[in-house]
Amino acid sequence: MADIDFYFDPVCPFAWMTSTWVRLVRAQRDYTVDWRFISLRLVNADVDYDAQFPPEYEAGHTAGLRLLRVAARTRDEHGQPGVGTLYEALGRRIFDSPPEEASTGGNRGTRAFLEPVLEHAGLPVELADALEEEGYDSVVQAETDQALSLTGKDVGTPIIHFQPPAGVAFFGPVISRLPAEADAVALWDHVVGLASFPGFAELKRSLRELPQLPGLGVDVDEVGVTEDWHGGSRRLKK
Repeated sequence: MADIDFYFDPVCPFAWMTSTWVRLVRAQRDYTVDWRFISLRLVNADVDYDAQFPPEYEAGHTAGLRLLRVAARTRDEHGQPGVGTLYEALGRRIFDSPPEEASTGGNRGTRAFLEPVLEHAGLPVELADALEEEGYDSVVQAETDQALSLTGKDVGTPIIHFQPPAGVAFFGPVISRLPAEADAVALWDHVVGLASFPGFAELKRSLRELPQLPGLGVDVDEVGVTEDWHGGSRRLKK
């Protein structure tokens, strides 16, 4: 069993930023990480997207579900290391590269977007067939349900479970700036220490900076615009 179960949706910028931080921690603490699935599209299955979200969200979340189908098949055929490789390649393409129309919104759930990512990651391009394989949705749903059972339902991505099955689990942390390598472990210890305190439930502010990610048009020496993510998302209505 891994030291950390990290539940991610590949189209979530905050999950990607946190995963990059976790990779820094892993390298210094020799932790093992299992990359697991949580779908924002399934979390919001009963939400009226047109009424509640900005226009591009439904297509983006659907693309995330399609990519998680590919991640599930990758795990079947290449194990957990394959999932980690795929997620890293997707994140670098979506968030660590300058924004392009072909890599935004629903386009991320297409073969035209995915096949070059698979090639660059050294994974078979045939894995892209899983974009259309709805049979994997039950796998993604089961892991989404498992993630939410650890934290409650009023959360988003990522969800981290440290030292499963008995260890502490929490949503986030939501960070918009990547800590320096020397600060990464200290931040980890603070987060886990707080989350591990008996009876602790929540420490929160809904104001978020747009993450320092080139794919979002924010360089590492810039501060992203601050938005109020009430209810855990950029919903148009409270």
